[in-house]
Amino acid sequence: MADAVELEKLIRDNHIVYIYQGKQYVSGKQLTVSDIYRPGLELTGYFDFYPKQRIQLLGRTEISYAARLDHESRLRVFTKMCTSKTPCFLVSRSLPVPKELKEAADQAHIPILSSDESTTYISSILTGYLRERLAERVSIHGVMVEIKGMGVLLTGDSGVGKSETALGLIQRGHRLIADDRVDVYQRDDETVMGEAPKILKHLMEIRGVGIIDIMELFGVGAIKNRSSIRLVIKLVNWDSHANYDRLGFQESKREICNVELPQITIPVKVGRNMEDIIEVAAMNFRAKRSGYDAAQTFDDNLTALIAANSKKDAVKDKVEHDIDD
Repeated sequence: MADAVELEKLIRDNHIVYIYQGKQYVSGKQLTVSDIYRPGLELTGYFDFYPKQRIQLLGRTEISYAARLDHESRLRVFTKMCTSKTPCFLVSRSLPVPKELKEAADQAHIPILSSDESTTYISSILTGYLRERLAERVSIHGVMVEIKGMGVLLTGDSGVGKSETALGLIQRGHRLIADDRVDVYQRDDETVMGEAPKILKHLMEIRGVGIIDIMELFGVGAIKNRSSIRLVIKLVNWDSHANYDRLGFQESKREICNVELPQITIPVKVGRNMEDIIEVAAMNFRAKRSGYDAAQTFDDNLTALIAANSKKDAVKDKVEHDIDD
């Protein structure tokens, strides 16, 4: 889990906010919680449960209420809101910043940010951003690629051929997310994201060749920083005694970060083109999620054929019975 997000990085990554005052105070400020706070009760003087460690977001309601207070009252509440743990103030809709807030924030070395966007929109964007950056991360041994816009996690024992298969997919125009180790985290109740650890970003290890930089060799279009994991493909060495799914009716699950993800198992064998198989597996999975299931179509056709043959047999039996009579 990331302990904190630098305020400087939040401003750099989210162009909807800019520094209004106190640029010199931004460096070193950190955000440790994802929630954004609108200090309404605090403007009335109620500070019993003031969450001072959050971004303090002031919208039209807060600014208009503060305007009704006299100078001394405004200065008193804004000074009390400026604590050593307060990361910053953020004013939406490019509303005028009360001079008392400017004075109190400058005295406490707290930057004031501003935005042209609405209060609700800012809160939603920044909450999602912070929740993603502060989410608990788990490392999984595997390789992650994006195939036709869909995140696919390749897992399996060391030496089974995950990296070599991913390299073949990259040469086909697909994109690398992470090699060898994938950092995963839960974005919401149904979505798990995968990304590369910073030290391994854009890098891949190929036995016999060594470490290669995918972006340098194949261009920026061959890599992606992160993607949601839609499918897990487990690669296993071929076992002639194992019973592999041949029709596509068996779909197992793998739980990652408390989210169950679909998983299929593909055996690896000399002579099998793994890039072709995995690419088709991803396309077939997408087709299933779109409502078309080839295995179900086969089953329906087989059922119809059996029914047709049974009908023919019944007619034949009837004709033979009539002849006998």
